[in-house]
Amino acid sequence: MEWIINTIRNAPELAIFLTLALGFAVGQIKIKGFSLGSVTGVLLMGVLIGQLNLTISPTVKSTFFLLFLFAVGYSVGPQFVHGLKKDGLPQILFAAIVCVACLLVAWVSSIIAHFDVGNAAGLLAGANTISAVIGVATDTINQLNIDAQQKQAFINQIPVAYAVTYIFGTAGTAWFLASVGPKILGGDIKQQTKEYEASLGGSIEDNDPTLEYAYDGTTFRVIQTSSDFFNEPKTVEEVENMLVSKGWPVYVERIRTKDNNINKEPALTDKISKGDKIVLNGPLDSLLNDENSVGEEVADLELLDFRAEALKVMVSNKKAENMTLSELKTCKDRHGVIIRKIHRGNAEVPLLKNVTLTRGDIVEIEGRKTDVDRFAQFLGYAERPTNVTDLLYVALGIFIGGMIGSLTLRIGNVPLSLSASGGVLILGIIFGWLRSLKPTFGAVPEPSIWLMNNLGLNTFIAVVGITAGPDFITGLKAAGVSLFIAGIFVSIIPMFIGLMLGKYVFKFNPAITLGACAGARTTTAALGAITEAIDSKVPSLSYTTTYAIGNTLLIIWGVVIVLLMH
Repeated sequence: MEWIINTIRNAPELAIFLTLALGFAVGQIKIKGFSLGSVTGVLLMGVLIGQLNLTISPTVKSTFFLLFLFAVGYSVGPQFVHGLKKDGLPQILFAAIVCVACLLVAWVSSIIAHFDVGNAAGLLAGANTISAVIGVATDTINQLNIDAQQKQAFINQIPVAYAVTYIFGTAGTAWFLASVGPKILGGDIKQQTKEYEASLGGSIEDNDPTLEYAYDGTTFRVIQTSSDFFNEPKTVEEVENMLVSKGWPVYVERIRTKDNNINKEPALTDKISKGDKIVLNGPLDSLLNDENSVGEEVADLELLDFRAEALKVMVSNKKAENMTLSELKTCKDRHGVIIRKIHRGNAEVPLLKNVTLTRGDIVEIEGRKTDVDRFAQFLGYAERPTNVTDLLYVALGIFIGGMIGSLTLRIGNVPLSLSASGGVLILGIIFGWLRSLKPTFGAVPEPSIWLMNNLGLNTFIAVVGITAGPDFITGLKAAGVSLFIAGIFVSIIPMFIGLMLGKYVFKFNPAITLGACAGARTTTAALGAITEAIDSKVPSLSYTTTYAIGNTLLIIWGVVIVLLMH
């Protein structure tokens, strides 16, 4: 053990990786469905290892934090800019008001409880589960006109307040929005949500084939035509129209005639006779329902000998932008392709007829390769699997953002600046939006985004915990109880304000209000709890825009809370 400790002290960079390993292990432990999560786990393990009094260069945490912030901005950029359009303005205003409430409640609570700058920043970060505030507030404290010892004391107190308030900020908010929120909004939330789904082209009936679950999974089946519908030969178009009338599209991909000729790419005008074998492409639920309308399933491996492809496509074509799924249903470029899922930011959009595509959406499609390629070209840019990240784009964005954010405007003795971290966040948003406009450059694959997010943030948190370790217990004893109580108010009051705003001011549908509250507070855990509680993905429609706004403003509040308290 002595050898291990001495080795870590001589090579403190090893302590970072030990902290990450232990932190992720602790963060994954679940007790009755609740876990601390990786960030809190890493912070606590960092504090533990920090008792060895290690010294780690602050440049390490700054570097990884900038990587994290760029990834955050890049991810929300398309949704942030899209929200500025007319149809997204109410949700933007809603998110902005809720975020201002988060700031003001944290500020007022800190004044009442006589917290210092560090405790106030940590309270804002933990109660609102926005870990990035730790880094932004640290940068701002370092710019204050106070002595270095006082700066370090404030900075070391931030992770203490964060750790004390984070648990209720996560679990408490999810419980409040999923369990108490529907009661505050009143009425039968599930019924109102179904009615809202109906307005988007769904149905109040649970078994309606136009609901999103009819899309989940596609398959190819060989059916031999034997129903009375084929007593007279029918064109491919007539067969598909008959199948479409029963739900979402089912397509005829191949035909084997009775004289054993295979039509590999049938045109809409080609005829299908009774006794022919056809390959149908569509959602499994629809095919099982439609089989009796066509005939019986048979085995024909030769007829199924063709390439099918599942592909993710970024919506970047102006022609596809703002199209509803109902309009896509009859789009000639769509023929033969099943839409499986639509991702908007980090949420999955419900696939209802009147839901519209927005620039930057990721659409998962599946079908025969030639059909998929054609439809992908219509939608925008096919994101084929790759492990190549445009590091030129990433590095340039971080450099330019850091330079812009470092500009300081002084009013008296008060420095006003976004700081390098705030500038990188803003440039990340701009670069992410530019990527959605011209997706032929600036590619950062999802695995890279995940790594920059998780490794960047958790390495930063690990160094914060290790650095603050020696003073952590002292700070916890001094303000632990008051911080926890203040954290409850800072977590819940803005959510209550959001519920009232959605119900009485903006008059959103209850499901939209709940999703917007979760988005403005950037709490994915709450979104999951809400969608499970009301059995619908509708809250995701308001989560994406408000998440983009909330993620930006709450991080910037790390600068503001320090200036207000100072």
